Amino acid sequence: MRRRWYKCQMGDYRKLRVWKDAVDFAVACYEATSRFPSAERFGLTSQMRRSAASIAANLAEGSGRKSDREFARFTRIAGGSANETETFLILAGRLGYLPDETAAQLCAAIGSIKRQLAGLERTLR
Repeated sequence: MRRRWYKCQMGDYRKLRVWKDAVDFAVACYEATSRFPSAERFGLTSQMRRSAASIAANLAEGSGRKSDREFARFTRIAGGSANETETFLILAGRLGYLPDETAAQLCAAIGSIKRQLAGLERTLR
């Protein structure tokens, strides 16, 4: 039986481009939020970091499940985290916490990740 490209065994999630992009995105979010006001440390900074890290984490967890259906469910959850992070990006931009260039780069990156997640979910269905 031929294995599909997305069928992951332990550790193989690291070969997924969307997982790699999500990890890079989370790192960029950590760097960007390090410049947020200290009053936001337990608010927007924490929320944005957790939701950004959750994208890659959900892909990793889902890839270890026993079926495509379960993996697809975790891919949808990762998409929800991506939407949450995008909302925090918009909020941070409107509050003036992010320079315009940084906000634009992060928004472009999350858009790409969301498209990749949608494609992966379609493939898993």
